[in-house]
Amino acid sequence: MGGNHTQIEFILLGRKDSPGAQTPLFLLFLLIYIVTLVGNIGIITLVWVSPSLRTPMYFFLTHFAFIDICCSTAISPRMLADLLSEDKTISFTGCMMQFLTFVFFATVECHLLAMMAYDWHVAICQPLLYVTIISSHVCRQLVAASYLFAFLSAIIYIWCVFGGFFCGPSHIDHFFCEEDPLLKLVCSDTHSSEMVIFAFVTINLVGMSVIILFSYISIICTVLRMCSAQSRARAFHTCASHLMAVSMYFGTAFFMYLQPPSSHRSLDKVASIFYALLIPMLNPFIYSLRNKEVKGALLKCGRRIFSHWQHRRAVSSGT
Repeated sequence: MGGNHTQIEFILLGRKDSPGAQTPLFLLFLLIYIVTLVGNIGIITLVWVSPSLRTPMYFFLTHFAFIDICCSTAISPRMLADLLSEDKTISFTGCMMQFLTFVFFATVECHLLAMMAYDWHVAICQPLLYVTIISSHVCRQLVAASYLFAFLSAIIYIWCVFGGFFCGPSHIDHFFCEEDPLLKLVCSDTHSSEMVIFAFVTINLVGMSVIILFSYISIICTVLRMCSAQSRARAFHTCASHLMAVSMYFGTAFFMYLQPPSSHRSLDKVASIFYALLIPMLNPFIYSLRNKEVKGALLKCGRRIFSHWQHRRAVSSGT
């Protein structure tokens, strides 16, 4: 990377066409960020305090919630500050670190969704071998591998986006440092960089999509062979939350990253906000409101807290 890059400052334009919308957007994004933190920290805490949820599926889910917190935190605090400030400049290093952090955690999330699909596949198609195949050791290895591959991918993305020469305007037409607006500011030829990014995004998105697709084909074939209609309904209901999360994540990601650079348009900014902020907020609700085990653990935890509060109140009244 060029030596003058550390001196570069970018300006995040956000909604340059609607300056009057800054305060409403600040309140909206602040609410989304708070709900994201509360929902995902709640999922992690609930799994941690509930012995019934200490299974491989919820091990993956706690990492999924942690990744959602990190994805949102990579974007939201800086964006919220910019919405209330006249000075929207961000240093080259700050922009690079924001991009690196977001890409890293978004890639991990992509891999975790594939792992969760494989977990469902083994649980439904090979229930007798589940404990052997999806052991705690295997879970840790899978998660560690996803973090490692995501880190290597993020380093390559960083080199492709920030390795060029920035000599033109420094205005980023976005709320945060995103790939396409940044590549538009590079003066050197970006075709090879765009092809490398496209290749790695394809490996991550299409590769993980194939794992999810084959997992669900096996699940559907197994479920259709079940004799009991109740068992079939229960199996499909169990997978519904994961399918919803997969549809939101991969649908938005395919729209954003697997289209030619020439076809990028203003709608991409809305898609980026949905991908970076709204999906991390919605995931805890998807996995809790449609999951009987999570709702059951939440009720038990609530009763435990209420009983403890009543006991303390009775003790204080007696003294």
